[in-house]
Amino acid sequence: MTRTINIKSIEKATGKSWDEWITFLEKIQAHQLSHKEIAEKLAEQDGVSGWWAQTITVAYEQHIGRRKPGQTSDGRYQVSVSKTVKGTMDEALNKWLQVVNGRQNFSDVALTRTPTTSQSDTFRYWHCGLSDGSRVSLSIYQKAPDKAVLGLGHEKLKSQDLTGHWRTYWKSLLEKI
Repeated sequence: MTRTINIKSIEKATGKSWDEWITFLEKIQAHQLSHKEIAEKLAEQDGVSGWWAQTITVAYEQHIGRRKPGQTSDGRYQVSVSKTVKGTMDEALNKWLQVVNGRQNFSDVALTRTPTTSQSDTFRYWHCGLSDGSRVSLSIYQKAPDKAVLGLGHEKLKSQDLTGHWRTYWKSLLEKI
C-alpha cells in the first residue's frame, strides 16, 4: 500500500506544524482551489520552495479526501522504489540491464515501447512503456564515489490496488542487483 505524505517531514522542512498549514489552507479556502492554485499560494509563503509547495498540496489533498496515496492529479496512480548499490552510475545501469535485458514483459504486462537508455553528466536513465498504458522510468545518480542510487518510478497505473503489486514486483527486481 502506498503511504500518505510524511507530515513530520513537512513540519521539519517548513518550521510550521501541520495544524498551522491546515489553518492557512482553510483561510485561503484551498478546498475550492485547483492543485496548481494551492501550490502557487503555498510557494508565495516564506521558506516554501516549489517542491515543498507541491508536497504540502498533495498532503492537503489527501487530508481532505481529494486524492488517495499514490494518486496523481490526473486520477491515475504511481509507485516508486529505490535501491543504493556499490559502484558507479554506469556499473549500476549495467547491473540493471543484466536483470531486464531480453524481457518482453514485466509481471505479464507486455512491452509496447522498447526500453531505451540515455545519460547526462549527473544521471543515467532507462525507460519503457507497457501495454496497460503505464510507463516505467529508472534514474540513477551517484550518491558517493562508491555508491549509486537507482530510483524506479512506475506511472499511469489505473488503480490504487495496482500500486502494492508493482511496488513488490519492482523491489524484487532491484534485489537482484
